[in-house]
Amino acid sequence: MNSPLAGRRVLVTGAAGRIGSVTTRHLSELGALVTALTIVEDPELKADRVVVGDTRSEGDVAAALADVDLVVHLAALAHPSAGTPYDVYSTNVVSTFNVLAQAGALGVKRAVVASSINAFGVPFNPHDIRPAYYPLDEKIPSDVADWYSLSKQNDENTCRMAWRQWGIDVVSFRFPHVNSADVLQRLADGHAKNPAAGVREGWSYLDTRDAARAIELGLTASLSGAYTFFVAADTTNAPYETEALLDAFAPGVPRLRRFVGREVPMDLTAARTVLGFQAQYELDLPTHKLEI
Repeated sequence: MNSPLAGRRVLVTGAAGRIGSVTTRHLSELGALVTALTIVEDPELKADRVVVGDTRSEGDVAAALADVDLVVHLAALAHPSAGTPYDVYSTNVVSTFNVLAQAGALGVKRAVVASSINAFGVPFNPHDIRPAYYPLDEKIPSDVADWYSLSKQNDENTCRMAWRQWGIDVVSFRFPHVNSADVLQRLADGHAKNPAAGVREGWSYLDTRDAARAIELGLTASLSGAYTFFVAADTTNAPYETEALLDAFAPGVPRLRRFVGREVPMDLTAARTVLGFQAQYELDLPTHKLEI
């Protein structure tokens, strides 16, 4: 059966980035006609049309949106240290507004936007805090104290505004750490030695191939509105039982349910039920007894 994306023109911003390059290839393999908007030239991009430009520029985005049916907005400065606080915040919020406002005004019906697990503020928070509860879910209270997390929280607000203003359906993904399998394995090796480092993110992760698949489903799912989803692998990137990790590193944090084995302490129900998404690429880790 042909993909519903076959023959449709999809704009991918940030197309040369970590998630963007895998996504452009994945969508192209599904038969989509991919327009890649990138601020850096990349001859390896698997797109039939490449626009070198800046997502903050009205002209560059207008050129990239020519004949586009669907939008995937991934362009961002993806860490508090990726630039000055002003640059990180302004780049992210202006880019998201610019892309969604122009797409909505043109009548584009669907956009997928890269938000971040950091939208609830805890992972990069400079204070010694923990999430309000586990499993993490889309309604978890936020505590934002850095400019990157603030930009992602405001990007989600922009998505809701764009839907209400122009009727463009928007799917935002609160991605955890997303990377290739080899890099994820190195991260897991680090958490084997220092498991406390992953407590704020619930030791969550996602393979770039699964991120691309989630984006595909975000583009094609039958839905209407502005949605935000946590997506992650079903298991953690630490080789210890989740209950033992939480006992050791978040003993005072309420648990809304118990976790089996290395089950990730993140509620993935919404992405599964609305999008039909479940990660396919997981780390093959042993389960050791946690000793601290």
